[in-house]
Amino acid sequence: MALKASELSVGATYEEQVVDNLTRTQLVQYAGTSGDYNPLHTDEVFATQVAGYPAVFAHGMLSMGLTGKALTNYVGDGRLTKYGVRFKAQVWPGDSLTTTITVDEVRDEDGSHYADLSVVTVNQEGTPVIQGSATARLDP
Repeated sequence: MALKASELSVGATYEEQVVDNLTRTQLVQYAGTSGDYNPLHTDEVFATQVAGYPAVFAHGMLSMGLTGKALTNYVGDGRLTKYGVRFKAQVWPGDSLTTTITVDEVRDEDGSHYADLSVVTVNQEGTPVIQGSATARLDP
């Protein structure tokens, strides 16, 4: 069911946990799906002993994709017309991520209805890992 402009007000929020206890297996699965086999994301020895990180960490695009999942769950499939983020912090195995979407504006443009949204995804400690914005086309 798609979100309707008539059902939205500025300041309305939607929150969704997009991953609970991210696993190393999920990182490897994402590498296989995306084709991004950078060893920082999949090879513990490389990440810790060669690169000096405390562990492997999630692909930025995995975090962005999980955040995008919350957006489409909120506004409906095929409704996003714009989506962009800034990567604020790394995401580690064991992290749980929650996305909050806030309605910044509901507007009409050329006979179509849109919502401008801000989005932030935080880890279990409340640290932002993704911050961005999106625009969604809405039903009246």
